[in-house]
Amino acid sequence: MTYDGERADARALDQLEAIIRHVADELAGWHARALKTEAEVKEHGRTPQRSDPETRSRLADLEQENKQLRNRLEAARTHVGELLARLTFLEDQAREQAHAASRSSGAA
Repeated sequence: MTYDGERADARALDQLEAIIRHVADELAGWHARALKTEAEVKEHGRTPQRSDPETRSRLADLEQENKQLRNRLEAARTHVGELLARLTFLEDQAREQAHAASRSSGAA
């Protein structure tokens, strides 16, 4: 027999797993883009001060995008932490209910 607490746990766990997969996919994409950009900088061997205006502009855009991505990643970390706390609470609650049920059935 499945209890409401178990269904809630399963739903919360499924939601957490989906979010973690999404965050991992985004992180992999960001990492690949960062590696590509680093390789391009090494290949050209130029610093922004010696680069042409187009390159400096592109660098500024990438730095801004990087800042935005870091903010999004931090928000995702916070959300995952909140989901983990919620899941822990639900697990504790389910354990307490199971323990109380076993005590009441043992006392009968």
